[in-house]
Amino acid sequence: MAIAPFKEALSLLTRMPLLWLPGLVAGLLAAALWILLNIAGTFFTSRLVVIFGLVLLLFITGMLAIIRNNSGDFREMMTLGIQYYFRVLLPQMVIIFTLILVFAIMAITTTLITGTPDMGLLSALTLGIMIPTLLFTFFFDTAAVFEDKKVFESIQRSIILVNVNAIEVLKFFVISAVVSFAVLFSLMMVWEGTLYDKLEPLTQYNETQIQSFTPDQLVAMIGPDGMWITAVVLFIGFFVLVPVLYTYKACFFRTLAGKTISITQQPTTGEYDSKGRWYKY
Repeated sequence: MAIAPFKEALSLLTRMPLLWLPGLVAGLLAAALWILLNIAGTFFTSRLVVIFGLVLLLFITGMLAIIRNNSGDFREMMTLGIQYYFRVLLPQMVIIFTLILVFAIMAITTTLITGTPDMGLLSALTLGIMIPTLLFTFFFDTAAVFEDKKVFESIQRSIILVNVNAIEVLKFFVISAVVSFAVLFSLMMVWEGTLYDKLEPLTQYNETQIQSFTPDQLVAMIGPDGMWITAVVLFIGFFVLVPVLYTYKACFFRTLAGKTISITQQPTTGEYDSKGRWYKY
């Protein structure tokens, strides 16, 4: 079942070119952040990450909405993106806040027990909680858009879908990982081939030099030309992966939702008789 939605996603990307717009925006923002990081440093760039993320979320939400409608133009994409923006943003904030809260609680607990924070243990516990949480809540945004779910309803719907369809969801993540690896590996080969002359000294480094090699040294080694080439590679990577993965996610969710009934508890009406027995209408 995980392969058919992927084929459907590729078909949608061919039939609806507008779906590539979020990838274009993501690529431009990623390239801009990389260039700013090298020019202005981390202090200024780190503050733009959140702003750029909020801008990108608008396009992704609109993208999910026109996939749900199976049609749409740019105006409809932006209108629906604004309409469902907070439907997607709020549960995302709930998930992030929950993870931060859990991390803080674990940090305090391990400090009280051991006297000093054990970063190795803390990292292991954090990953042990963060990874399952992200996996089970992965489809909250599609639930919010495709089924008009509210904040906690969208998270609950995602958890139910993943729990009921664990094997198919696992196949979805495997296919997504393979596609991501193929694209990133191809781009990495292009990047290394283009910058081979600048990266050649790395082949002469011994094990000690490689272990002490830092990202700042790599940036200095590739120089300004390498910075712009890296920006282009980042742009292409985001331009391809964002539309493909999100369209696949939307198509896969639609398939899962079609076979997994959304349960809504209905209010029970009735009355008690003279002996105190409950009769439901």
